[in-house]
Amino acid sequence: MSQHDPFPMQSEEARRLAASVHDSDGGSGGGDGDWNRMGTRTEVSGPSSDRGADDGAGAAAEALTGTGGKGKVKKKKGADIYEQAELDEQAQDGGRNYDKEEEFFEEPLVGSRGSALSSLPAPVRYVVRASTRLAKQLHARMYGDSLPPAEALRTLCLASTLFFLIGGYWTLRSLKDPVLTALCGVSAIPKAKMLSVFIVLGVVSIYNRLLDLEGLERHKLFYMFGTFYFAMFAGISVLLTHSTIGLPNQVPSYSRVLGWVSYCGIESFGSVMVSLFWSFANSNFNLETAKASYGLLVATAQLGSILGPTLVNQNAAKWGVPACYFMGAMCMLLLQGTMYLYVKVYGTEELRRKEAGIESGAPPAKKKKAKAGVLEGLRLFAAHNYIKGIFAISCLFMVEVTIVDYTMKVLARDHFRGLNPCERGMSCWDPATDTARGMSENATAEFTSFMGLFGQSTNLLSFVLSLFGTSAVIRTLGL
Repeated sequence: MSQHDPFPMQSEEARRLAASVHDSDGGSGGGDGDWNRMGTRTEVSGPSSDRGADDGAGAAAEALTGTGGKGKVKKKKGADIYEQAELDEQAQDGGRNYDKEEEFFEEPLVGSRGSALSSLPAPVRYVVRASTRLAKQLHARMYGDSLPPAEALRTLCLASTLFFLIGGYWTLRSLKDPVLTALCGVSAIPKAKMLSVFIVLGVVSIYNRLLDLEGLERHKLFYMFGTFYFAMFAGISVLLTHSTIGLPNQVPSYSRVLGWVSYCGIESFGSVMVSLFWSFANSNFNLETAKASYGLLVATAQLGSILGPTLVNQNAAKWGVPACYFMGAMCMLLLQGTMYLYVKVYGTEELRRKEAGIESGAPPAKKKKAKAGVLEGLRLFAAHNYIKGIFAISCLFMVEVTIVDYTMKVLARDHFRGLNPCERGMSCWDPATDTARGMSENATAEFTSFMGLFGQSTNLLSFVLSLFGTSAVIRTLGL
């Protein structure tokens, strides 16, 4: 059957080109049109092909690659097909190891303009690199593979919220009793402790109601309660400078409401915000991540509990009690900022579930559960004996701690009042009876510094025992 060219070339140049190709092939080609057509037949040599041709082809291949016999790779014992393929590729490329080249290109050059360290002096660059290596080695030794660096950064970002929360709480807690003592007297501390129980119950009930609201993300509660407590504590810090209702008036009286509000506000903050944080953390960490990261969270919280009282101890006499009080209020804003940063960078489990439901087009499944009433705790207390045992242990412990703590504060008040006595002409002197009725401003400042030192020492000891002593006690005595 004659071959037909569907697109014949009729130009003069095409004819001359066809003639030249026909002449170069020695007249064989099967016609003038064979030069511009692709053959459709392939010839495969059978198994009886000449071995000399194979040897010649191999020699030609070695000559083209330039290996000269070095391209032959011995099969590595125990290597899989992927490792063997990499060895063959390295042999064909002259033995070049591209993995090392990739590592070289990934490391920034010391003198490159794009490197952030290149603009620093040589000693600073050395310190930064040494610190980075030390941090990596310390992280690998402490956490190994259980907490990858990316997960550690996420944990540290969330831990910064706990740092400001606990640091702000202990800053205000160091000021709580001195303020109440100066405004209402040291005998008001037990009464304020009992009143704070009912205040905390009311705030916790509001907190539980907000948790039950559908569509309200848990991280938004940080903004709500954080803003509320910032406004409260900032307002108290301003009112403490007032000449009549603040600390300049050193005559204590139970009718001075500012002392009661300050005490109960700090107590409710410690109860609600700490439980809110752990509720948020438990909903955003799985079990394996929690095992590896909760130690880091607790260590960060301990650091905040040490630095907060240290701030009060070092600066109460220089700055004054109202300024230290305002520093504690500022922590309420800082914890909101760190929580906002965490949500923006890493998101939350609630947002991820909501986005997954929107993408799938199915509404999120609503789990109906029975809501616990206000008296649910009393019902459980009456039904289970082990809850009665836990209540007895915790109640007896708190009774003992409260008695010892109150005794310490009475002795501290008397000690600093003796060192800085109230004299005639001061606001703590009562002209009607011509006697001292309260503490002088210097005595209040030193009492506040003492409470900061107490909180600093207590939390430092707690940090050391939790770091070195807890595991030893559990190994020795069991749990």
